[in-house]
Amino acid sequence: MVQSERAKMAAGEWYTCLDDDLGALRGLAADAVFEHNTLPPRQRGNGPALRTLLGGVGEGARIEAPFHCAYGFNIFLGDRAFLNAGCTILDTALVRIGKGTLLGPNVQIYCAEHHKEPAGRQAGLEIARPVTIGDNAWIGGSAVILGGVSIGEGAIVGAGAVVTRDVAANTTVVGNPARVVSRG
Repeated sequence: MVQSERAKMAAGEWYTCLDDDLGALRGLAADAVFEHNTLPPRQRGNGPALRTLLGGVGEGARIEAPFHCAYGFNIFLGDRAFLNAGCTILDTALVRIGKGTLLGPNVQIYCAEHHKEPAGRQAGLEIARPVTIGDNAWIGGSAVILGGVSIGEGAIVGAGAVVTRDVAANTTVVGNPARVVSRG
């Protein structure tokens, strides 16, 4: 049986993003994001189409505009999670953001990893790796979180950090690549 590209993506296998079905899903996400980003601020909350698109939105969770996501259905926000202006989530895999977690402006979460060989990249080959951010974490502005990373409860990621490895609970990391500067 031949698997769809979406099924391969969900299974964490190599898939091609140059697929009509995935393209249509990205189009739905683009429409929902456009609605969210263009609503008047006092009416925004989380735009109705975006709220419907996301995999889950906890009570009091909020996404400031502008916002961008690839698919939306892989994003799960805990209660009171807050994503500040300019956040980008390329959610080719599951992205779970815990309760009370704060993302600063321009935080970027990239689940997709492109093929290392030029021919593979030209064919649109990607592999998707999930990202999990625990409850009450704080991700500083312009931080970049790469696929396959888990950030523990209460952790702090400094502004501009590039997170390439897991971050333990109640740990602070800074820099590129992110390195531990304090624990507990």
